[in-house]
Parts: sequence; structure tokens; C-alpha cells
Amino acid sequence: MTGRGSITRRGKKSWRIKFDTGRDALTGERQTAYVTVKGTRQDAQQELTRRLAALDVGSFVAPTKTLADWLDQWLDENTTISGKTKERYGELIEGQVKPHLGWVLVQKLRPAQIQKWHTHLLKNGARKGGPLHARTVGHAHRVLNKAMSDAMKLELVPRNVVAVVAAPKVEDTEMEILSAPQIAEVMTGICDHALSPIVVVALGTGMRRGELLALRWIDVNLDAATLRIERALEETKEGGLRFKPPKTAYGKRTITLPATVVSMLRTYRGRQVEQRLALGLGKFASDALVFPELGGAPRSPRRLTKQWSEAVEQLDLPKVSFHALRHTHASALIAHGVDVLTISRRLGHGSAAITLRIYSHIFTATDGAAATAMDAALGGL
Repeated sequence: MTGRGSITRRGKKSWRIKFDTGRDALTGERQTAYVTVKGTRQDAQQELTRRLAALDVGSFVAPTKTLADWLDQWLDENTTISGKTKERYGELIEGQVKPHLGWVLVQKLRPAQIQKWHTHLLKNGARKGGPLHARTVGHAHRVLNKAMSDAMKLELVPRNVVAVVAAPKVEDTEMEILSAPQIAEVMTGICDHALSPIVVVALGTGMRRGELLALRWIDVNLDAATLRIERALEETKEGGLRFKPPKTAYGKRTITLPATVVSMLRTYRGRQVEQRLALGLGKFASDALVFPELGGAPRSPRRLTKQWSEAVEQLDLPKVSFHALRHTHASALIAHGVDVLTISRRLGHGSAAITLRIYSHIFTATDGAAATAMDAALGGL
């Protein structure tokens, strides 16, 4: 027994150390910590001394929260992420983190457990058994890393052990991109379909699905052949549909429209006016959406995705996701030699480095053209 702690035998080679950790910052109540130590009494005494020393320098954290408790609190109190992101984080926490690590005290979490968690998920982490894709494991790892980084900032843990272990490496997969002939095939196949206007704008601007569905006619200047992106439409299970600002300042941007898109939008707007008059809806409201439901209400992003999938099947179009239209736009710009900074700004990326990371394989593929150009320039030497 010491003035600040005690040691009690718990078995042949097990000891419990008990010590005062000070007063709770919120309630003022005295706090006591208990730690079990395997080994000799000398080992227990050394551990008690180490813990008391940590208290003296302010690096000790009392083990009071399980990882599951902390993740619930962290997600509930996090105000820096959007509703859709929070929903996805919750799915990863409930599906991939809690079942395997939720019982661990946050201060007891160790790098070896993170590595073992990765291994288990990669081998048998799928919902119905079998391997879980490395990309999903990586997403779960990054969510846990964010949560533990915040725990460290709040001094719930002395360090973030998740950051010590690298996320599983994801093998490069071929990105969904329409070739030039496939673009022509899509444009021809969908020309008489109700989705034709939004598909043409998606291909011509590279806008995200949520940005397209939040676009208003007041954001479009057909005379100047530009449109302004100020917001996006988000859909979550709990909150339903809501308009939100872009994630970063770079998301707010002005895009120059190709002549084909301008011409199509003029015709499309004229048809909308005629349709509104026929339905007795009158003139456009100041915040009228460009791509709404029939009565003018916002169109669900999930519904658009479903409508696109159905159109692909019905019209026998190339089987790619709606998001592939954005990738196709970027690929076309790269193929035509547009500089990466311009592409980055047009896509609303935070930096050119993000654009390079996403489309590095396409830039690599076009590098041969640069070498050919230099050969021509140097040919006279």
C-alpha cells in the first residue's frame, strides 16, 4: 500500500492495482482506477509507479469508455460532416467496427488488434460471410481513425493507435468511362427519353448527381453559356431530401457550357414552359429547379439512379453507372489536353492533386502523346 495507490493479489500471478486519478472535471467527484497486472508483485509495483508518473505529467487517461460507447458519442456530437456522410459512417461503424472491436476500452485498443481486425474483415467480413472488399475495409479504417484522432484531441486516449497501422491496399480497378463511340451511342439512344436533358448536362459539365438535382434556372446563364454551382441535393434515410452547400469552397464554381448543352437547355426550357402552362402551373418560381419531378419538387438522387439503370436496360445502352458520366467528362478533357488545374476547378476538386490521384491512370495513358509532340519539336535538332 502506498499513499496514492494499493496492490492486491488476484491469483498466483495476477495483481490488481488501485489508485486515485483525481476529481472528475464535470462532477468534481473523486475518481479511482483499477488495473490488473500479470506477473510478479514487482511488476505490479512498476506498473503502479508508471501510472502515477503518467498522472503527474498529465498523460494518464482513465479507462472508462468502450469503443462502441465512444463511437456512438463521436457520431452523435459530430457537426462537421453532412447528413449523408454521417449515415455512411454509421453503417460502417455498426457493420464493420462494433461487432469486432466495440467491447474494447478505448484506452486498451492496440495496433495489433487493428491489424487482426483488418485480417478478419478481409477474410470473412462480408455480411453473408466470405471476404470483404479491401476498399470497404479501408473506409471502415478511416472512420475509426477519425474517431480515435478526435478521442486523442479530447485526451480520452494518449495516442491514436489506428494511425499506426496502414489501411489495406486497394488494387487499382478500371474506372467506368464511356469511350467516344459509346458517348455517341448514349446520346443517340437516349435522345427521345425523359432523361436526355440531365444526361447531356452531366456529360457536358461533369457535375455530380446531387449538384445536377439542386441546379436552379437562376443558376444558368444561357446567353453567357455558363452555369453556377452553389449547392447540392442530399438524401438520407432519417432526414429525407435537403439542399446543402458544397463540402468545400472549391465546390462552388462557375462552369462554361459547350454549345451543344446550351442549345439543348434552350429547347428543354421551352418544353418545360409549355408543360407548366398545360398543367396550369404558371410561370417559373424564382428558385425553380432545372431537373425536378413533374410538379416541380426535387427529384430523389436514388430515384435518378434507378431511372438511369432502367433506361440503360430498356435502351440497351453501355452498362455504366450514372456517376460514370462525370468520369467520362473528365476523361474527355484529359484526352484533349486540357490542363489538370482547369479540370480540377471544373470538377470542383479541392486541389489538382486530388484530380491527379483519381485520374492518374488516364494521364499516364496520354503521356505518349506528349512524347510524340516533343519528338516533333526536337526533330530539327
